[in-house]
Amino acid sequence: MSHPGGPDGPDEELPWPRPEHREPADQPTRVQAVDAGAAGEAGAAGADEAGDEGVTEPADDSGSRAERRAARAARVRRRRRVVAVVGGALLVVVLAFTLWYQLESHALGPEGKQVVVTVGPGEATNEVIDALSQKGVIGSSLAFRISNLFHGTPTVLPGSYALHQNQTFSEVRAILAAGPNIYPVDVRPGFTLHEVADQVDSIPGHAEGGFVAVANSGAVHSVFSPPGSNNLEGMLGTGSYLILPGESDVTILRFMVERFDRDARAAGLSVASAAALGMTPYQIITVASVVEKEGYHPTSNMPYVARVIYNRLAQGLPLQMDSTVLYALGQDGGPVTEQDLKIQSPYNTYLTKGLPPTPICMPSTAALTAALHPPAGGWLYFVVVKKDGTEAFSDTYAEQLANEQLAKSRGLP
Repeated sequence: MSHPGGPDGPDEELPWPRPEHREPADQPTRVQAVDAGAAGEAGAAGADEAGDEGVTEPADDSGSRAERRAARAARVRRRRRVVAVVGGALLVVVLAFTLWYQLESHALGPEGKQVVVTVGPGEATNEVIDALSQKGVIGSSLAFRISNLFHGTPTVLPGSYALHQNQTFSEVRAILAAGPNIYPVDVRPGFTLHEVADQVDSIPGHAEGGFVAVANSGAVHSVFSPPGSNNLEGMLGTGSYLILPGESDVTILRFMVERFDRDARAAGLSVASAAALGMTPYQIITVASVVEKEGYHPTSNMPYVARVIYNRLAQGLPLQMDSTVLYALGQDGGPVTEQDLKIQSPYNTYLTKGLPPTPICMPSTAALTAALHPPAGGWLYFVVVKKDGTEAFSDTYAEQLANEQLAKSRGLP
């Protein structure tokens, strides 16, 4: 049976379009097939020449990847170990620092002995902290500085502070912030008991009149106090004292009297040395107190004033010392008027012969030495003749009047 469009007859027109016949794009032509075959033979020959190397290449790639994974895992493990070691070391350091700081700041154990730290004007805070460490108030100056970073640095005023060894940082900071708690008291040569008492009574915790009351109570005596006497005028050691918090008037007075006793002994005062001058130790102290007031400036006057006192006593003459009248009036220095010279008082040595009944001030060591070692001479009078305080001494009243005129001509009273 013949088909339309077959080889036996003409193509018959179909009622739908006839598809166009095309060769497949990837269908090799004969020439291409021949070329491919040649290429295959060449490839096979190349493979034979390469040997086993081309066959094992996939296995090498797989081994390399496994090695790389193992190397990466090893690196990760090493990093983790390093991080763990560093982190552990840091943790140990932090814990050790915290423990050290806590021990330093809280001062384990009881407080130690009391110490005094004095802060000078303009002294740096670091210098104060170093002083606290040196005195044992704090254990570590570095820890205290670190504490100040967290709690603030207190403003430290100049003055003296009473603290205890082994105190906590918070206690030290509170004491420093409150200001000086130690108060200085100066007992200067020539001061009276009442002048010293005014200083002590002004200290917080001390009552007005309390110091004099204790001084007159007999609670404290000097080794040179005469029997039955509770008067400590003239027997407080000169110099500076630092009054600590809580110290009583009795304690302060005892310190002062003990210092005087030491200084007087050091100057040579004793029963024997006083007897050599026909005096008791207490009388020598009284002479020295008058010498202090009459010849203190310059101190070169003192031995000669002492000799005048002894000469006038020996001749039964009144001492006629202005300083004793001023003491009776409760004054320190200044001119003595005619009316003052008439005051009825055992301390008025214009009207009363002999020594005043008690010392009239605190004598210096120089005055005590002058009273114990007066130079030889017959002087009975003296007067200031130079503006620097130099005194002229004379044996007769006529010489005294001449010296007084000299003083007036130089503009001296």
